[in-house]
Amino acid sequence: MTSGELVEADREGPFTTRQLLRLDEALRLADQATGLTFSIYLGDLEEPVRESAEKLHAQIPNPHKAVLLAVSPSQRKLEIVTGDEARKRITDRDSKLAAFGMAGSFAGGDLIGGLMIGLDQLASHAGRS
Repeated sequence: MTSGELVEADREGPFTTRQLLRLDEALRLADQATGLTFSIYLGDLEEPVRESAEKLHAQIPNPHKAVLLAVSPSQRKLEIVTGDEARKRITDRDSKLAAFGMAGSFAGGDLIGGLMIGLDQLASHAGRS
């Protein structure tokens, strides 16, 4: 997993090329604006889900400055993992608020919209680098 990367476990994926480009741009802008590394994992997570998401997070270069949104639509699971540096700027409360916004979009069938909301909210909470 590299900086600002979207990883889909299922390469067929639920997104159009245009949607993937929008997500890629949102990841790049969040990285640039905050100095943190934002990544998205989309696919099934092993049980326990939190531990699985933390293992994925550890694979990101410079994980202490990384934020991972791990989403498993088939399991109806969402985990937001922040590294030590990122956690100083994005509190658990900030992550929960972003998760609620994302979950609302996901429940309405808008996966791309939920991811964009989550990235935007987390980057806004992180502030400038």
